[in-house]
Amino acid sequence: MSQKIILTTGLYDLIKDHVRRKKVTIAEEELLLSELKNASQVLRRNLPDEIVTVNRMVTYKDHHTNENKTVTLVGPQKAKPSKNKISVLSDEGIAIIGRKIGDIIEWPAKKGNLKLEVIRIED
Repeated sequence: MSQKIILTTGLYDLIKDHVRRKKVTIAEEELLLSELKNASQVLRRNLPDEIVTVNRMVTYKDHHTNENKTVTLVGPQKAKPSKNKISVLSDEGIAIIGRKIGDIIEWPAKKGNLKLEVIRIED
């Protein structure tokens, strides 16, 4: 994964803690630690509009099913998958967080490998 991700400091800390608590697979841990090492950390007010983050609606294409899905990324406690609100720490959330429109992400998720493409981001 050569694309550099951009995260707010709060999200960076949340993901780092998630890894530290061993809530991810070994493959995810290696990938996340590498991405976090190279990530850009910014204040929320300085986060570009084209970056996937919390409380933004994101449309992504699942290349395995060839379907588009629109979700809002939320904190773990506010996740309601039935209302298309998914946690940033879910398989899809952690794969696309910090990405920009056009990024294609291959991710070794717990439920199977993902291949997702960020199509649209809205506030």
